[in-house]
Amino acid sequence: MRRLPTTLLLAAVLATSGCSLSRARIQKADAVVTLTVDRQDSCDPADTSHCATPSPLIDAAIEANAASTPTLPVNVATLLEDGESAMAARINLIRSARKSIDVQTYIWEQDDAGKLVLDELVKAARRGVHVRILADQLFSFRDPGLLAALARASDRMEIRLYNPTFHSARTPPLEFAAGILCCFYKFNQRMHNKLLVVDDLIGITGGRNYEDRYFDWDETFDYIDRDVMVGGPAAKAMGASFEQFWTHKRSAQLTHLRDVNRELLADTDDPRHWNVPTYERPDRVAQIVADAGDPAWIEEHLSRASLRMNRVEYLSDLPGKTDEPKRREVRALTRHIMGLLRNAKNEIVLQTPYLVMSKPAQKLFSGLRQQEDPPRVVVSTNSLASTDAFAVYAMSYKHRKRYLTDYGFEIYELKPHPADSDIDELEGRSTEIATPPLAAQGTGKGGRGRGSSQGASSGRPGPPSEAAGFLGIGSRSGRGARSRPAPLLTAGVRFGLHAKSIVVDDTFAMVGTHNFDPRSDHYNTESGVIVYDKRFADRLRDSIMQDTRPGNAWVIAPRQKSIPVLSSVNEFIGDVSERLPFFDLWPFRYATSYELKPGCIPMRWSDPRFFECYEPVGDFPEVDVSLKLIYTRMITAFGSSAAGIL
Repeated sequence: MRRLPTTLLLAAVLATSGCSLSRARIQKADAVVTLTVDRQDSCDPADTSHCATPSPLIDAAIEANAASTPTLPVNVATLLEDGESAMAARINLIRSARKSIDVQTYIWEQDDAGKLVLDELVKAARRGVHVRILADQLFSFRDPGLLAALARASDRMEIRLYNPTFHSARTPPLEFAAGILCCFYKFNQRMHNKLLVVDDLIGITGGRNYEDRYFDWDETFDYIDRDVMVGGPAAKAMGASFEQFWTHKRSAQLTHLRDVNRELLADTDDPRHWNVPTYERPDRVAQIVADAGDPAWIEEHLSRASLRMNRVEYLSDLPGKTDEPKRREVRALTRHIMGLLRNAKNEIVLQTPYLVMSKPAQKLFSGLRQQEDPPRVVVSTNSLASTDAFAVYAMSYKHRKRYLTDYGFEIYELKPHPADSDIDELEGRSTEIATPPLAAQGTGKGGRGRGSSQGASSGRPGPPSEAAGFLGIGSRSGRGARSRPAPLLTAGVRFGLHAKSIVVDDTFAMVGTHNFDPRSDHYNTESGVIVYDKRFADRLRDSIMQDTRPGNAWVIAPRQKSIPVLSSVNEFIGDVSERLPFFDLWPFRYATSYELKPGCIPMRWSDPRFFECYEPVGDFPEVDVSLKLIYTRMITAFGSSAAGIL
């Protein structure tokens, strides 16, 4: 009886929000948009290039296309390792567009980064470029009034939201709960792709969403992330993939969304259009815009780092991934990644924020380990101190022994204050420790240049990780305590790893959105670029290995067996407990975190001299004792069956 009111309430939610709009209501909203849309043209219509700004990036892509033949394509590729380069590249490409810009993303926040890119896209549309934006509904915009204004910002700009389960832009908590109960597989399947394609000539894909923390601008927590920019024939594959998603039945036009439709019809004479945004840090925005328009800056930071190569592939899962899970092409990227790993001979270098292996991945790595001469497997991932997806981290923590012994992983967990730093990024930031017990700590630079431990920690709660699964989805709008990183014992800038990349045998390299976890395998649609070029692979490998250095990461290794009998008994009980689907309560785990001793050189955990040069620093170094540790222990104990959706 206690559950009856909740059940009735959820039923009411389904009844009121589960129906699509009538054709007549959609037509009325379409008419409002047609009558009130901004038709201004800031460019001379006779100018066929639509006042595009010259760009060496576009020029390089045009040259690559011209040099390509059907049997020997030519592409140019550039790793975008730091947030400044990633943002400047996007602005430069948007301003240089002549015909079209297609943008696909998982998260679009209305902070400085989100507003800046949106403003640049509106300006491009108003000078004659056809702009299309496709964003996942759960994590993007979430403001019907804003979307109603954007629907009329320019007659050359279109926005669609992917998979709005209840035909609305917003998903309040009750609708979120109803989505799980009524239509789990549809609701759980999200579009995780990130893509920007300009004129079908050049595109960017990788881990970054449109939010401050992906571009080193957040004042509480930033990501170490990575994109790749590709110009040439591979960009056409990017455009074709976008088209598949754009025309798919799960991509909804704004006038088809109940709350946006209501906003449009509420005031048919509404003169609101997109205006120049107000930024929290206008000086920072002005500087990045200036850099993006400076040919010398673009040459130094982007063009010089570009590599000319032949074989580059862009792959993406198909939209509606859960509709036909047995179709091979539905999981195109996942299958290709598995094939690359399966053929590894010497070494796999893997960087992922969430070390939770799917069953196919477990089988693959187990098979590689059993080979006569197995390849080395290096894994760069998050620690509890650096992650904001504690539930996912708990599952990784649970299976440490399996990763080390069954798969032979060398695991390096990122420190929240990596030693590699860029002091210039920290000007004007405080060094105080946030006082709220569950507040996010610090910010930093999410690329190769990073902030130091002298940085800020404002205590302002931030949104959860994009891949925190339902715990993150459910708390994102509320920004609750469970979505924040664990409190730390140390002050300074906090970093979280968000890059998703693989290098196999120094020959193949992949940069994309795939987290190599069950959610990426089975639920979210994923995309990525695979590059068959040793120079590119070497650069990417060096970048990942930088994050495994002693100053940047802790090494995960077995505990030293100091008391033979008791240590063996403890290991036996831990083995039994780990294999239980529930009630994994044994607190003494097989492995823990280690720090390199002064005067020693780095070595693998399997080296016989390891314990001479490394000292244990505990399971959760730098983490303050808090409810976060209790959550982690509880999910380790009871959350095994939820690994697929976390």
